[in-house]
Amino acid sequence: MSILAELLPAVPPVIGWAVHARWLHGRLTTARRDPLTGLWTRDAFTRRARRLLRDPRAVVVLADVDHFKQVNDIHGHAAGDVLLTTVAARLAHGTAPGGVAGRLGGDEFAAVVIDRDGTMADRLHILARVLARPVEDAPEVHTTVSLGWVRAADHRGEDLSALLRRADEAMYAAKRSGRPRRARLGRLLGSVAGRRPGRRGAA
Repeated sequence: MSILAELLPAVPPVIGWAVHARWLHGRLTTARRDPLTGLWTRDAFTRRARRLLRDPRAVVVLADVDHFKQVNDIHGHAAGDVLLTTVAARLAHGTAPGGVAGRLGGDEFAAVVIDRDGTMADRLHILARVLARPVEDAPEVHTTVSLGWVRAADHRGEDLSALLRRADEAMYAAKRSGRPRRARLGRLLGSVAGRRPGRRGAA
């Protein structure tokens, strides 16, 4: 009989349960993370984002990669994966500390950030420029990332889904600006009575 087998009976059951609980927690956390980018999955992001939206200073940000399908078609899925992981890392860094970022699916990302010092507009302009930088591990890939953002305080009473739709509207307005190879950043200002968010346009 091995030494380990001899020692196991002496281990109190509570320690075994503690080890199992830690293992289970690790598995659950992994399941809530997107396997490619490491960001929160849609469901996990939604739960955390809703908590942050209790703060009136919350800002909702939506981002996606312009012409991502073309990147995959021309350069291959490996290059596309590198692009997505790079965008995710930059977005997570740009919305920290105190924010939450997630991958909603495909090339679409979202974040909720608390604007504690009133500098969110400047921070997002910097983030947009950072997202527009070339990808070091895939220098042949040239694309842009469009951002749309909205302050929760400008649309009181709206939930996360509604705010994401408004950020989506701002993002697609930025896409339609037609500025090549530059960061695209759009913001939707105050709510307009009776106005509904516009439909998504073509990337």
